[in-house]
Amino acid sequence: MNLRESFNIGKLNIHVFLFAFIWICCNSLYAQERMIDLPISLYSDDGDGFVIIAHRGASAYHPENTMIAFRAAYEMGAEMIELDLTLSKDGIPVVIHDETLDRTTTGKGSVSDHTFEELKALDAGSWFSEEHSGEPIPTLQEVLEFAKGKISVNIEIKKEAVTDEAWGGIEQKAWELVKRYEMEDHVLFSSFDYRAVAHLKEINVDIAAALLYEEQQSVNRSPSELVEGYNADAFNCSYRQFSKRWAKDALKVGFPVFVYTVNSKRLMRKMIKRGARGIFSDKPDVLKKVVENLWKSSES
Repeated sequence: MNLRESFNIGKLNIHVFLFAFIWICCNSLYAQERMIDLPISLYSDDGDGFVIIAHRGASAYHPENTMIAFRAAYEMGAEMIELDLTLSKDGIPVVIHDETLDRTTTGKGSVSDHTFEELKALDAGSWFSEEHSGEPIPTLQEVLEFAKGKISVNIEIKKEAVTDEAWGGIEQKAWELVKRYEMEDHVLFSSFDYRAVAHLKEINVDIAAALLYEEQQSVNRSPSELVEGYNADAFNCSYRQFSKRWAKDALKVGFPVFVYTVNSKRLMRKMIKRGARGIFSDKPDVLKKVVENLWKSSES
């Protein structure tokens, strides 16, 4: 063997060593991230430490925030459904994203200007497709009745429903329903209004709650500073906001980050590798396949 051949073999060995080192480090990081406790229990926990969250249900295929979307998400293998919660004029917790009815229903005007009976008479499906015509706006009670024993729930409390009072407001009404259906260990609350998280912790310090990152209220504080400051159990943010710096911050302190709203396989893989403990997706079936393939490859 001449000197050139020896040099080439040496280069090859170095490359093999570097590849092995990087692979071990990456898998070690996966292991660390997956050791961080989730703030709630999953009915269908497969033990991978990652949560497949159906954003407003399987909303790529069915009208968002409707029972058909939630049922489809469960059938697709989602481990959690996410929904948006606000109050009707007469104080009933109803599931709808927008402050107004115009985009996703046959109604017009503010949700809060309509009674529960008026809201139930609206069509919340025909905007999506004729096939879904007649889908009603669900109540939180209806969703929990379906979800109990099947699938965990992320309840996002809408900012417009939050007041300065913890007692008697949307937070207490939602929590009372969660307790009625004995889903305390299977529901994660979240809100862009940090007062809602503070209210939930005032009502019961053990309520699982996540901060939904909102820049103005955060005043340049890091995710760990926000989570500790509000005694939150998790941190939710956009995939655009979930930087490597934030991922390191979360891993160092030890709280889970859930990222929204990711529908492409490439971005799903990127966010998982960066350290997201769960992803909100309109396509939970696609996310499930990506997760399964990633874990298989990392454990082989």
